[in-house]
Amino acid sequence: MQSTKLLWTLRYFRTLPKYVRTFHTIKPHRDSHTSIDPSEVNHFNALASTWWDPQGPSRLLHLMNPLRHDFIGSCRAASSRNQERGLRYLDIGCGGGIFAESAARLATTAHVTAIDPSSEVLDIAKYHSRRDPILMAPGRLSYQNVSIEDLKTPDKDEERYDVVTLFEVIEHVTNPSAFLDQVLPHIRPGGWLILSTIARTWTSWLTTKFIAEDVVRLVPKGTHEWEKFIDESEMRAWFTRRNGWIDIRSMGVVYVPGLGWKEVPNSEQWGNYFFGVRKEA
Repeated sequence: MQSTKLLWTLRYFRTLPKYVRTFHTIKPHRDSHTSIDPSEVNHFNALASTWWDPQGPSRLLHLMNPLRHDFIGSCRAASSRNQERGLRYLDIGCGGGIFAESAARLATTAHVTAIDPSSEVLDIAKYHSRRDPILMAPGRLSYQNVSIEDLKTPDKDEERYDVVTLFEVIEHVTNPSAFLDQVLPHIRPGGWLILSTIARTWTSWLTTKFIAEDVVRLVPKGTHEWEKFIDESEMRAWFTRRNGWIDIRSMGVVYVPGLGWKEVPNSEQWGNYFFGVRKEA
């Protein structure tokens, strides 16, 4: 049995290069209006009821959430912009609301808009938010069952967002370049796009696909498609080619069993990473 599994693994490694894709080689889904992959929505619908179980299938997302806030804080501190008013957040692909809720509770937050294409997952998010009176305050947190393509693009800068987040999202869309083109108009001048995703390397296949999904079952099988992962260098190059986007920052993180997610310098080149870029004011 072990020899059979090893042989299968070696064959898989030999065939992987056929499936490598970048921002510009991804075949769009048959519905060119949307970047949503229906199979991805179905997968996360099945996880809806367990979203807020800290020991369940979304456990790694719960453990990662503090680092999300740390990275946002470091990005905003680096731009050294004093802002007296509260921050406006747009959380795209919010899922059950792990980040959206935590952002809405911050004293520095004015409003959080959280969107997701899965109505079942959003039902869980709305239900959970009702437990906290802070989140029920008018204008504090709003959920919308829409894709980014269907979210109204703001007409004025004051309607745009200080921080737009894509946490564990871009590796699940069908065409990341077209998707980002829809995201960027929602960021106000001086605002930040903050995302987290996974580099497309042999190491990430071994840890994220083979070990995490097939061996130790840290995440449900089928959660990730290795060929959809995006290298940090590809993300950086995509923004470098576009005018008006500055202060690119990244941070590699590694999950350490028993300790949670930890920052590991240079690991953005081969595993999970955060990425931030600011819209020129």
